[in-house]
Amino acid sequence: MNRRSFFRSGAAASVTTLGMAATTASALTIEKSAADPAYKIKNHRLKQTVMGWCFKPMDTLTLAKHCTDIGLVGMEGIDKSSYKDVMAMGLKISLVGSHGFTNGPCNPKFRDEVVSKLTDSINLAADVGCKKVITFTGMKFEGMDREEAIKGCLDSWKKVLPLAEQKGITLVFEHLNSRDGSKPMMGHPGYFGDDVDFCFDLVKQIGSPNFKLLFDIYHVQIMNGDVIRRIRNNHELVGHYHTAGNPGRCELDENQEINYPAIVKAIIDTGYDDFIAQEFMPTWQDPILALRHSAMVCDLA
Repeated sequence: MNRRSFFRSGAAASVTTLGMAATTASALTIEKSAADPAYKIKNHRLKQTVMGWCFKPMDTLTLAKHCTDIGLVGMEGIDKSSYKDVMAMGLKISLVGSHGFTNGPCNPKFRDEVVSKLTDSINLAADVGCKKVITFTGMKFEGMDREEAIKGCLDSWKKVLPLAEQKGITLVFEHLNSRDGSKPMMGHPGYFGDDVDFCFDLVKQIGSPNFKLLFDIYHVQIMNGDVIRRIRNNHELVGHYHTAGNPGRCELDENQEINYPAIVKAIIDTGYDDFIAQEFMPTWQDPILALRHSAMVCDLA
C-alpha cells in the first residue's frame, strides 16, 4: 500500500497510524490536510522545527520555504552561512551545532578542540538569538578508561559553562544509540553516551540550569525504551527533543512503533513548551508530504 492509499484508509487504521491517542476524525483530518498546501499546523504548545541535514540534497532555503508553509517555526542542522537568510524568512535557529558526535571530550586528544568549538558556537548562538548549542560525549577508543573519560567530559563542559551562563545559552548534550549500524546516521556504534540513564547522571553531575539533555526519542527508544516514564521522571533535566520513527529513522507513520501523539502529550504535560525537531530521514516519494504528515501527527497531541 502506498502512502496516499494509506491516508485514504486512515479512518480504518487510525490506531495503527497515529497511536492509541489518535481518533478516526484525526486520521481523516490528516488524510485531507497533509496534501493541502494551505494547511498549517495549529497547536503551538510545542515549537516544531526541522533538522535540515535529513532533507539533503534539498537546498536549505527551499526547505525553509516549506517549513513556513507547514507552520514550523525554526530550523537546525543547517550551515551557519544560511542562518541570516533563514531568519529573514521568519524562522528561528532552534539549535546551533558545535564539535560533532565523533570528536568528543571523552577522548583527551579532542578536548581542546571541543572547548574551542563550543566557545565559538556559544558566541554564534548568542549573536543569532538562539538559546541552545549541542554537544556530545564522542566515541569510545582503544584503551579508554571509563572514569577518566567521564571526568574529561565533565571538565570540558565546565570550562565553557561560565560563558554559556553569561550569554544565556544552554548546552544540550545528546544521547545517541549505538545499536543500529545498518546505514549511516541510523545509529552510532561506539558512541560513549549511549545509555540515557548514564547521560541523565552526567547532566546531574554538571548541576547547571544551562546544561541539559537533548532527549532524542528515536535513540532512547532503541537503547532504553520506556520513553514516557523517562520523560516524566527526568523532564527537568531535558532541554530539547528530537523525533524519528523506529525502526529505520523514518517518518512518524504506520511503519514504525513509537506512539508519538502519546509521547508529545506527555512532553506537554511536563510543562515543556520549547523546540521539538523533526529529525527523520524521509522514505516517502514526496519528502515534504512526509514532513507535513509528521508535523501533523505531533500537532494532534
